[in-house]
Amino acid sequence: EVQLVESGGGLVQAGGSLRLSCAASGFTFDDYAIGWFRQAPGKEREGVSCISSRDSRPYYTDSVKGRFTISSDNAKNTVYLQMNSLKPEDTAVYYCAADPLIDGLGWPTLAAYDYWGQGTQVTVSS
Repeated sequence: EVQLVESGGGLVQAGGSLRLSCAASGFTFDDYAIGWFRQAPGKEREGVSCISSRDSRPYYTDSVKGRFTISSDNAKNTVYLQMNSLKPEDTAVYYCAADPLIDGLGWPTLAAYDYWGQGTQVTVSS
């Protein structure tokens, strides 16, 4: 059974940090790029970051560049999203997803992703 399980969300004050984890199972982790997406209330789901499984090349949306860092531990089939200098506008449900285009070329197109997690809530208070 394919599973992507996010964890690490929570409530944090503006300027604080959180580290999200995405644990994958049920598929060949090395054959997929992993992306992070988020969806705020009343807004469309948007791409936050992605990491290529071929060369660990990262991709970021402009609003998080310099604040978020994506990384991967292939031995643990886990991708992390370190989020620093959090802002209230980062508040959303964060999802991880798997893209069979291992170079991450599908990012940030949602339809490119085969598997999705259930999401973890991140709330940043002002």
